[in-house]
Amino acid sequence: MYIPDAFREEDIDKLVAFMRANSFATLVSIQNNFPLASHVPLVVTVQDNVVKLTGHLAKQNPQWQVFKASESLAVFTGPHAYISPSLYEKRESVPTWNYIAVHAYGIPQIITLDDSQELMDEMIDEMINTYGAEYKSHWDSLSENFRQGMMNGIVGFEMTVTRLEGKYKLSQNRSHKDQYNVAHNLLQSEDLDAHALGIAMQQNLNIDEQ
Repeated sequence: MYIPDAFREEDIDKLVAFMRANSFATLVSIQNNFPLASHVPLVVTVQDNVVKLTGHLAKQNPQWQVFKASESLAVFTGPHAYISPSLYEKRESVPTWNYIAVHAYGIPQIITLDDSQELMDEMIDEMINTYGAEYKSHWDSLSENFRQGMMNGIVGFEMTVTRLEGKYKLSQNRSHKDQYNVAHNLLQSEDLDAHALGIAMQQNLNIDEQ
């Protein structure tokens, strides 16, 4: 990802928090020099400063079959919005788009029932606890045949993140007044993405002012 220095974010805690808050990611892998992409919810964990992503694909999805061939990329995106140059002090300015994105790279390791019932159970429990804890008792009450059938239809994976890139494009290359004007404008917007981006810019400005 192209990241000018002004927009680079390297705080791991901040990046992990963003990934968890925007965990429906795009997972990209390469097959015969062509990209394959799936849109999947991921569980983000950190242990001993190592970030790991856990998820699963349908067994019929061919993407998991190329996991071991090369590095995959998980793309996490958040709020974004068009920024009009009319908000800047300098009249001769160009329009742009502000956004937040995190890229996580690694080689996913496959988990199936054939490999380990225990690991599959852990993966399913982790997904349920993250996205639908109220469903846990329902899941536990289902017949063993149904649960086994469902797990036989998916392929789990765990990806240790070997490289993490964060881009917070929040007008940091502009003057303080320009940043304030953009944030104020976004905060007035009825568009949820634009408003959320305005909050992120406001928080960033407050940090800079401390």
